[in-house]
Amino acid sequence: MTELITVAIITILAVISPGADFAMITRNSYLYGRQAGILAAFGIAVGILVHVTYTILGIGILIAHSPNILLVIKVVGAIYLIYIGYKTLTSKTKVDIDINSTKKASIASFRTGFLTNVLNPKTTLFVVSTFTQIVSPSTDISLQMGYGFFISLMHLFWFVGVAIFFSHQKLRTAMLEKQTMLNRIIGVILIGLGISLGAIPVVN
Repeated sequence: MTELITVAIITILAVISPGADFAMITRNSYLYGRQAGILAAFGIAVGILVHVTYTILGIGILIAHSPNILLVIKVVGAIYLIYIGYKTLTSKTKVDIDINSTKKASIASFRTGFLTNVLNPKTTLFVVSTFTQIVSPSTDISLQMGYGFFISLMHLFWFVGVAIFFSHQKLRTAMLEKQTMLNRIIGVILIGLGISLGAIPVVN
């Protein structure tokens, strides 16, 4: 029971802590609407399951003790965030409140959420450390999988809520009226997060 409570508390704190996922959901939701935000949230949740899967399989231990693998994840994740941040910062496209979601946009929203999460070294370290330092090796594999689904669902619920909030019609209308300024702010935040992630020291 203590293990379950610890996993739950750490997960909740990690989920609500502002970071790249939060910035990405905010961006997608106010620019492209509720569906785009929610699909990005599902992408994040699936990204969490990827982290959980390789950790349970034992690859997480290798990642935790291999500076080179962490370095690759860190660099690729940083470059991706900086790229998205730059595109957002320099975007000159004006999005209208009545923009219709297309299949292409929907796939792009899911992919953006997924890649933002799966390439985030902080998320990698969070999941790996949770399963290697909190969850006992003797814990039944089915319970470990349950923990993984719990972590994924908590991310999904939180970020769906964030998407619903920032895609509320009145708030979204007000934000879109200031979208040039907001794009610059969010772009700078994403670039800053990318740089900060790239600066995380890799320890053995």
